[in-house]
Amino acid sequence: MKKLFLLTIVAVLGISTVTAQEVKFGAKAGVNFANLTGDDIGDVDGRTSIHIGAVVNIGISEKFAVQPELIYSAQGVTSGDITAKLDYINLPILADFAVAKGFSLQAGPQIGFNINDKIESDGEGDGGSFDAESIDFGAALGAQYAMESGLFFQARYNLGLSEIVEDADAKNSVLSLSVGFFF
Repeated sequence: MKKLFLLTIVAVLGISTVTAQEVKFGAKAGVNFANLTGDDIGDVDGRTSIHIGAVVNIGISEKFAVQPELIYSAQGVTSGDITAKLDYINLPILADFAVAKGFSLQAGPQIGFNINDKIESDGEGDGGSFDAESIDFGAALGAQYAMESGLFFQARYNLGLSEIVEDADAKNSVLSLSVGFFF
Protein backbone atom coordinates (compact mmCIF):
# COMPACT_ATOMS: atom_id res chain seq x y z
CA MET A 1 0.00 0.00 0.00
CA LYS A 2 2.84 2.40 0.82
CA LYS A 3 4.41 1.70 -2.58
CA LEU A 4 1.13 2.43 -4.36
CA PHE A 5 0.70 5.70 -2.41
CA LEU A 6 4.29 6.74 -3.21
CA LEU A 7 3.85 5.82 -6.88
CA THR A 8 0.65 7.90 -7.03
CA ILE A 9 2.39 10.95 -5.55
CA VAL A 10 5.29 10.63 -7.99
CA ALA A 11 2.86 10.29 -10.92
CA VAL A 12 0.83 13.36 -9.86
CA LEU A 13 3.95 15.46 -9.38
CA GLY A 14 5.34 14.24 -12.70
CA ILE A 15 2.14 15.13 -14.55
CA SER A 16 2.00 18.60 -12.97
CA THR A 17 5.63 19.17 -13.96
CA VAL A 18 4.97 18.08 -17.53
CA THR A 19 1.99 20.42 -17.86
CA ALA A 20 4.04 23.29 -16.41
CA GLN A 21 6.72 22.89 -19.07
CA GLU A 22 7.00 25.36 -21.91
CA VAL A 23 9.07 24.34 -24.91
CA LYS A 24 10.38 27.10 -27.16
CA PHE A 25 12.26 26.52 -30.41
CA GLY A 26 14.57 29.12 -31.85
CA ALA A 27 17.45 30.03 -34.09
CA LYS A 28 20.54 32.10 -33.39
CA ALA A 29 23.66 33.49 -35.04
CA GLY A 30 26.58 35.58 -33.92
CA VAL A 31 30.26 36.21 -33.70
CA ASN A 32 33.01 34.06 -32.16
CA PHE A 33 36.24 35.35 -30.69
CA ALA A 34 38.17 32.07 -30.67
CA ASN A 35 41.67 31.22 -29.54
CA LEU A 36 43.73 28.31 -28.27
CA THR A 37 45.17 28.08 -24.78
CA GLY A 38 47.85 25.84 -23.32
CA ASP A 39 51.60 25.49 -22.79
CA ASP A 40 52.22 24.36 -26.37
CA ILE A 41 50.61 27.41 -27.94
CA GLY A 42 53.08 30.02 -29.11
CA ASP A 43 52.44 33.62 -30.05
CA VAL A 44 49.11 33.40 -31.90
CA ASP A 45 46.15 35.68 -32.34
CA GLY A 46 42.55 34.65 -32.07
CA ARG A 47 40.28 33.99 -35.02
CA THR A 48 37.13 36.09 -35.27
CA SER A 49 34.40 34.24 -37.11
CA ILE A 50 30.75 33.18 -36.94
CA HIS A 51 28.38 30.66 -35.42
CA ILE A 52 24.82 29.76 -36.40
CA GLY A 53 22.35 27.18 -35.19
CA ALA A 54 19.18 26.00 -33.49
CA VAL A 55 18.05 26.34 -29.86
CA VAL A 56 15.42 24.57 -27.76
CA ASN A 57 14.46 25.96 -24.35
CA ILE A 58 12.60 23.41 -22.22
CA GLY A 59 11.01 25.03 -19.19
CA ILE A 60 11.07 22.76 -16.14
CA SER A 61 9.80 25.36 -13.68
CA GLU A 62 9.34 29.11 -13.54
CA LYS A 63 13.02 29.62 -12.64
CA PHE A 64 14.74 26.67 -14.36
CA ALA A 65 15.00 25.37 -17.92
CA VAL A 66 17.25 23.08 -19.93
CA GLN A 67 18.56 24.55 -23.18
CA PRO A 68 20.21 22.22 -25.69
CA GLU A 69 21.58 23.78 -28.86
CA LEU A 70 23.00 22.55 -32.16
CA ILE A 71 25.53 25.07 -33.46
CA TYR A 72 27.96 25.36 -36.38
CA SER A 73 30.96 27.19 -34.89
CA ALA A 74 33.98 28.50 -36.81
CA GLN A 75 37.01 28.60 -34.47
CA GLY A 76 40.82 28.53 -34.63
CA VAL A 77 43.76 30.94 -34.52
CA THR A 78 45.90 33.15 -36.74
CA SER A 79 49.63 33.79 -36.72
CA GLY A 80 50.96 36.29 -39.22
CA ASP A 81 49.55 35.30 -42.60
CA ILE A 82 48.68 31.75 -41.44
CA THR A 83 45.15 30.83 -40.28
CA ALA A 84 44.36 27.54 -38.56
CA LYS A 85 40.66 26.94 -39.12
CA LEU A 86 38.84 24.64 -36.71
CA ASP A 87 35.17 24.27 -37.50
CA TYR A 88 32.82 22.35 -35.21
CA ILE A 89 29.26 21.19 -34.84
CA ASN A 90 28.78 21.96 -31.13
CA LEU A 91 26.12 20.51 -28.87
CA PRO A 92 25.92 22.43 -25.57
CA ILE A 93 23.35 21.28 -23.02
CA LEU A 94 22.85 24.17 -20.65
CA ALA A 95 21.08 24.60 -17.34
CA ASP A 96 19.22 27.93 -17.60
CA PHE A 97 18.57 29.69 -14.28
CA ALA A 98 16.23 32.72 -14.37
CA VAL A 99 17.53 35.48 -12.10
CA ALA A 100 15.26 38.35 -13.23
CA LYS A 101 12.45 38.87 -15.74
CA GLY A 102 13.90 37.80 -19.09
CA PHE A 103 17.47 37.43 -17.75
CA SER A 104 19.06 34.06 -17.05
CA LEU A 105 22.46 32.57 -16.29
CA GLN A 106 23.50 29.44 -18.15
CA ALA A 107 26.09 26.73 -17.60
CA GLY A 108 26.70 23.22 -18.78
CA PRO A 109 28.78 20.78 -20.78
CA GLN A 110 29.45 21.02 -24.49
CA ILE A 111 30.64 18.44 -26.97
CA GLY A 112 32.05 19.55 -30.30
CA PHE A 113 32.47 17.44 -33.42
CA ASN A 114 35.32 18.65 -35.63
CA ILE A 115 34.23 18.98 -39.26
CA ASN A 116 37.19 20.97 -40.61
CA ASP A 117 40.82 21.44 -39.59
CA LYS A 118 42.61 23.42 -42.30
CA ILE A 119 45.67 25.61 -42.41
CA GLU A 120 45.51 28.49 -44.87
CA SER A 121 48.09 31.07 -45.86
CA ASP A 122 47.11 34.52 -47.19
CA GLY A 123 47.41 34.48 -50.96
CA GLU A 124 48.83 30.95 -51.07
CA GLY A 125 45.70 28.81 -50.91
CA ASP A 126 45.32 25.65 -48.90
CA GLY A 127 48.18 24.77 -46.56
CA GLY A 128 46.76 21.36 -45.62
CA SER A 129 45.35 20.05 -42.37
CA PHE A 130 46.86 19.43 -38.95
CA ASP A 131 44.85 16.41 -37.75
CA ALA A 132 42.88 17.93 -34.89
CA GLU A 133 41.04 15.54 -32.60
CA SER A 134 37.57 14.68 -33.89
CA ILE A 135 35.81 15.43 -30.56
CA ASP A 136 36.25 18.42 -28.25
CA PHE A 137 34.78 18.46 -24.74
CA GLY A 138 34.15 21.80 -23.07
CA ALA A 139 32.29 23.68 -20.39
CA ALA A 140 30.07 26.64 -21.27
CA LEU A 141 29.14 29.56 -19.02
CA GLY A 142 27.07 32.56 -20.04
CA ALA A 143 24.02 34.78 -19.80
CA GLN A 144 20.88 35.22 -21.86
CA TYR A 145 18.34 38.01 -22.08
CA ALA A 146 15.04 37.03 -23.74
CA MET A 147 12.43 39.62 -24.63
CA GLU A 148 8.69 38.88 -24.66
CA SER A 149 8.72 39.34 -28.45
CA GLY A 150 10.92 36.22 -28.76
CA LEU A 151 14.13 38.10 -29.54
CA PHE A 152 17.04 37.02 -27.34
CA PHE A 153 20.69 37.94 -26.78
CA GLN A 154 23.47 35.74 -25.41
CA ALA A 155 27.04 36.12 -24.21
CA ARG A 156 28.90 32.87 -23.55
CA TYR A 157 32.39 31.61 -22.82
CA ASN A 158 33.33 28.06 -23.77
CA LEU A 159 36.41 26.65 -22.08
CA GLY A 160 37.86 23.61 -23.85
CA LEU A 161 38.59 20.73 -21.48
CA SER A 162 40.24 18.33 -23.93
CA GLU A 163 43.38 18.66 -26.02
CA ILE A 164 42.49 19.30 -29.65
CA VAL A 165 45.80 17.98 -31.03
CA GLU A 166 47.23 14.65 -29.87
CA ASP A 167 50.18 15.02 -27.45
CA ALA A 168 49.93 18.83 -27.33
CA ASP A 169 48.64 21.13 -24.59
CA ALA A 170 46.21 23.07 -26.80
CA LYS A 171 42.58 23.66 -25.88
CA ASN A 172 39.81 25.72 -27.44
CA SER A 173 38.76 28.99 -25.82
CA VAL A 174 35.78 30.79 -27.36
CA LEU A 175 33.81 33.91 -26.42
CA SER A 176 30.52 34.02 -28.34
CA LEU A 177 28.02 36.85 -28.73
CA SER A 178 24.67 35.87 -30.24
CA VAL A 179 21.31 37.21 -31.25
CA GLY A 180 18.38 34.91 -31.86
CA PHE A 181 14.64 34.45 -31.93
CA PHE A 182 12.32 32.02 -30.13
CA PHE A 183 9.39 31.10 -32.40
